[in-house]
Amino acid sequence: MTPALMASSSVRYSLTDTLSLAARRVKKKLVSMGSPVAGGYTPLAFPGVAVVTRGDNPAVPQFSATEIAYLMVGCQQAVLAFGWLAAAGLLPQSRKSMLAWALHATLSAVALCGFVVATRPGNEPLRAAANLSIVGSMIALQWGVRVFVHRESAWRWHAGAAALAALVSWYGLDPAHGAVRVAVISGLLAVLTLATAWDLQRAARWKLDWRWRLLLSVPVGLAGLVFAARSLRAALDPEHVVAYVTANSTLNTSSAVIYLVVALAFQLTLVALVVSQFVTELKEASRFDSLTGALNRRAIDEVLNAEVMRSRRLKDRFSVLMIDVDHFKDINDRHGHAAGDRALQHLGTVFTTHMREIDRVGRYGGEEFVVVLPGASIAEARQMADRLRERVEASPLRWQERAVPLTISVGLSHWQGDEDQLATMMARADAALYRAKQGGRNRVMTSELMAVDVA
Repeated sequence: MTPALMASSSVRYSLTDTLSLAARRVKKKLVSMGSPVAGGYTPLAFPGVAVVTRGDNPAVPQFSATEIAYLMVGCQQAVLAFGWLAAAGLLPQSRKSMLAWALHATLSAVALCGFVVATRPGNEPLRAAANLSIVGSMIALQWGVRVFVHRESAWRWHAGAAALAALVSWYGLDPAHGAVRVAVISGLLAVLTLATAWDLQRAARWKLDWRWRLLLSVPVGLAGLVFAARSLRAALDPEHVVAYVTANSTLNTSSAVIYLVVALAFQLTLVALVVSQFVTELKEASRFDSLTGALNRRAIDEVLNAEVMRSRRLKDRFSVLMIDVDHFKDINDRHGHAAGDRALQHLGTVFTTHMREIDRVGRYGGEEFVVVLPGASIAEARQMADRLRERVEASPLRWQERAVPLTISVGLSHWQGDEDQLATMMARADAALYRAKQGGRNRVMTSELMAVDVA
């Protein structure tokens, strides 16, 4: 045998001896931890969980079909909790809500796993902790929804619900009081989930532009009804309800599987809420000029067309102001384009803060603005335009510790009735603006068709 083969054989035998020695030590340790049984050794015990041995196979926990279904829901909630934590990092503007929903999923997972283990005798404290966890999860769910839709916190109600859950969980440590525990905890869960469904519906109605917004609250509302039915059953049949809810029956297994779907629907409801609100915010953001905060050209055109339709339908009137900033090019040339941008921002603020709530201000392009005045007569529109011109003249731009004077020229046009056209009306306003510029700027001019009325 060559030296290389001898060395290889020596290494192989040495490795085999090492593995054999390790196996003997593990076997000796297992023998010391349990007494021998047929075909193997007694396993390490899991607290509160029955175990079964099968020949030489390692012992495994023995769960019923119902318990396995609830453990699946718990695992699902744990995964969703990580998802909400990741979303909280990506969307800082909604971080509080998403952290609350991550807490909801985490507490739900803890509660479901706790309920499974607590079905064994002697685990009453674990059952109490699971009850507190499930109530806490629903409190976190509603708190997150209220924060997301900018509703005031219901902390007094939440604190009271948590205190009542703690009291009932302590009282229910005695198995004789199990029916009371089931009735009160289920009732609390019913109220919390139904209140959350109501919050979701209010948010969908007032904040979200979604045709099928009613569906947003359906999963949570159905869960609330199920909890209410369970609470009612505990009140009407206290002698059998505790055994019923822990029994390994086909009905309970089916209920657990249904809850698996409903729990996922819970989370999809929250995802739909987030997506719907973000889409609505994006739509709103696309309507505004990023520099001045006024409506952009497309949005102000939509407002004008809507006002024409309203005026034709109701036989009402409205007026339009077309505004141009005087000597804007000189501001850019003398102070720089940053000063010009700041001047437009300043004017956008002046326009939006000194008009009526029903008026709409839009940036029409460059240094031109359009103001739509619903219901305003010629005289009223002229007064508003004069006040706005005076306000701008009295509010110079502060730029680099200097006051930069600002003035505007305004062209005014009025809707003439059904025979009028929007394009014609805007052309009259533009012509009036041109005359204001030609007449010396810093003034208000009306269209020629209105000259007699104004005089």
